Amino acid sequence: MASAASRPRTTGSGSERRPLPWPVRLLATLCAFLFMVAFAVVLARLTLQPSPASEALTHSNLQPGSSLKAYLDQPELRDAVKQIGGNILLGIPFGVLVPVVAPRTRGILRVLLLTAVVMLLVEFAQGALVIGRAFDIDDVILNTTGALIGYLLLGRRLSRAVHARKPRPDRADREPSTGKVRGTADRP
Repeated sequence: MASAASRPRTTGSGSERRPLPWPVRLLATLCAFLFMVAFAVVLARLTLQPSPASEALTHSNLQPGSSLKAYLDQPELRDAVKQIGGNILLGIPFGVLVPVVAPRTRGILRVLLLTAVVMLLVEFAQGALVIGRAFDIDDVILNTTGALIGYLLLGRRLSRAVHARKPRPDRADREPSTGKVRGTADRP
């Protein structure tokens, strides 16, 4: 009988799934890390740059949906798309890169929680430290929505390809269809 370590891993559909070779995993993780650093620089430049001309127009928003309503009430649809779409696009790299760079964060709730915390910190910094910028809870919601989209479209698959999970000892010897331990008879 083959040991659990020597059996090929399979997915629920029965197709074999092998982890990538370690040099490829290392290269993919390094590339994801570099993209994450580049994204952090872009995020900082876009969100933490002072805007003195907007100082009189800025106000904090702690009520979810308030800014979204204001964006959608603008006469130009292009401005609403730019505001809403831009905030969603800012979150997508989190959903794609975080599970690859930090495999322990793999999982939809972990990615969303980490994104929300980081974006809350960015918004707090904007509101407290940057002239012409303000805290907006709707930006956090939109950024987190973008992370969800990125995770569902690419991040989950990319992370699984780069960081294959090791089988848990309690599940290694179980039959996929029944969940029973292999080689044991049914007991009354």
